[in-house]
Amino acid sequence: MPKILEEAVKKIEKKGTPKSRAYAIATKTLQKAGDLKPGSVAATKKGAKRGKMTVAERKKTRKA
Repeated sequence: MPKILEEAVKKIEKKGTPKSRAYAIATKTLQKAGDLKPGSVAATKKGAKRGKMTVAERKKTRKA
C-alpha cells in the first residue's frame, strides 16, 4: 500500500471511522486527486512523490 494511502487511512480512522470505510474514502479521494491510479491503489508518480513528503510539505503544495 502506498505511503500516502496509509497516512490518509490513519488520519480518517482517528476521527472514529471504521478501517474498511476509511480505506474506501481515502482511496476514492486520492484517486480523484490524481495521487492513485483510477480503479486501483497503485500510486501515480505524483502520489509517490507526495508520499515521500512530510505533512507540512504536502500542506504547502496543496491548492487553496
